[in-house]
Amino acid sequence: MRRIILDLAVTLDGFIEGKNGEIDWCIMDPEMDFNAFLHQIDTIFYGRKSYDMWGEYIPENDASDTEREMWKLVHSKKKYVFSKTQTGTNHGVTYIKDNIRAEVAKIKALPGKDIWLYGGASLITTFIKQGLIDEYRLSVHPVVLGEGKPLFMDISQRLNLKLVNTRAFSSGVVQLIYHTDNS
Repeated sequence: MRRIILDLAVTLDGFIEGKNGEIDWCIMDPEMDFNAFLHQIDTIFYGRKSYDMWGEYIPENDASDTEREMWKLVHSKKKYVFSKTQTGTNHGVTYIKDNIRAEVAKIKALPGKDIWLYGGASLITTFIKQGLIDEYRLSVHPVVLGEGKPLFMDISQRLNLKLVNTRAFSSGVVQLIYHTDNS
């Protein structure tokens, strides 16, 4: 069965965005070969706000070929947006409003590759609380922001994970890969 993978950049102090939504601290390290991850998936789960910001993002004209290739791969995937306000299908995007657990189970049962849980924070929290994440792939960046949007918020129950891989990169980023009991 397909797995849901949370692949996310996080600061050393646990933030996924700065206090004003900034992500300028995020290092696009070529050693990490993010495009290899994108070839491992064929579906992306977005929260509505994250989709509005990044779901149709077009790189600037001066973007590198690597960045252009990355966004081309991102936009080639099937996209689902979890939204309390929008429903249906629009521009190849399917909106999911209710019955998240059942809808996710249907999508996971379809043939295909793994699924990337893109975020945002609210959707990640919902998936954690419902036990829907199979793999946590966290790229810890060598920066401390002091404040911002935390990765783990409103989590009231312990989540035991098993470390399955670590990779350190010359940029200082350390990637930690954990599996859950259900993976």
